[in-house]
Amino acid sequence: MAEKKLLHMAREDGRLPHPRLFILAIVLSLIFMDPFHWSPVAGRNYRPVKLDGIAPYKEIMASWRKDNQSRLRNGKLQFEGEVFGPESIEFDLKGRGPYTGLADGRVVRWMGDNVGWETFAVVNPNWSEKECANGVNSTTRKQHPKESFCGRPLGLRFDKRTGDLYIADAYYGLMVVGPDGGVATSLASEVEGTPILFANDLDIHSNGSIFFTDTSARYDRRNHVFILLEGEATGRLMRYDPTTKSTSVVVSGLTFANGVQISKDETFLLVAETTKCRIMRYWLEGPREAQLELYANLPGFPDNVRINDKGNFWVAIDCCRTRTLEVFSHHPWMRNLYFRLPLKLNILGKMVGMKMYTVIALFDIEGNTIDVLEDRQGEVMRLVSEVREVDGKLWIGTVAHNHIATFSYS
Repeated sequence: MAEKKLLHMAREDGRLPHPRLFILAIVLSLIFMDPFHWSPVAGRNYRPVKLDGIAPYKEIMASWRKDNQSRLRNGKLQFEGEVFGPESIEFDLKGRGPYTGLADGRVVRWMGDNVGWETFAVVNPNWSEKECANGVNSTTRKQHPKESFCGRPLGLRFDKRTGDLYIADAYYGLMVVGPDGGVATSLASEVEGTPILFANDLDIHSNGSIFFTDTSARYDRRNHVFILLEGEATGRLMRYDPTTKSTSVVVSGLTFANGVQISKDETFLLVAETTKCRIMRYWLEGPREAQLELYANLPGFPDNVRINDKGNFWVAIDCCRTRTLEVFSHHPWMRNLYFRLPLKLNILGKMVGMKMYTVIALFDIEGNTIDVLEDRQGEVMRLVSEVREVDGKLWIGTVAHNHIATFSYS
């Protein structure tokens, strides 16, 4: 009866009651239905979840060590416009390099000023320059339709016993290529009957086991932003056994499983959970064997973790968290509304105070901070993915830009 009376009143004077509510209802309908596909999550089964386990924003930012001199401004960009999205950086057993994986699907190595960069390996035997090479556009959306064919080598590690290079390719899984390069061989593209959707990083144990991450069971690399927006926890840490040629899940339920690093004494390994802004420790030996525990909370989003000669750990961090993001993490319904707004993602990010800059941090084996280096204004370095220390020099990779950064550190 009430509905009929409301309609009758509207018909009598030609006006709808409470026009502001009516307009609000239309706006909300457009947001939820998104008929024009304007929002960042348009056309997707967007399912944000509550993020538990994130350290309080105020607590972390108050205690986090700062680099007031912003020392990374003194770093140098090298090979600009020559390497495209060099996420991981390696040197072979003879000290040659750097080697790095590119967004166009190749692994390349530096052969000196006279030769320059040469293609060392590809993950697809059908890789071709015509199909895959995209120059500086390799790190843009123009490359996305090609990635699943061309491949996207991310984590790289040389086996210190054999000289073989192991590759975590985002689309082809765990792979290996001999010391002379060529076409990489697949070792693992699925585990326990499920596909490896987003292989990300790896490390090699002295017994030959390969520990590596699969970032998400829902999204592949080119859609990685939705892993962050949802907060979904389908990431896995896995182990490849070269003796049995089998792969098993070591840890499941990780939120954006990312960088992997085994400790110097091989009693534990570290694995980054990017979405939760933290590094976890998984014990390989000792009284806590097979246990997963917190190693370090961070002010931003970690990527790869790499060990130095002293056994300490460098972590590449895209910084920083904001108070609004903390509220969003506890209230998925807010994210559900916010990211359905018909605005570009970079605009939505700025509206919640996101201003990304580079932080790299050095930790000891107990998770204590030894040093922090920053480029607060992003003058030289932005969106870093890895820090590799070699002979007092830091080699810094980036998944999003077309250069390698270096910094003298002693």
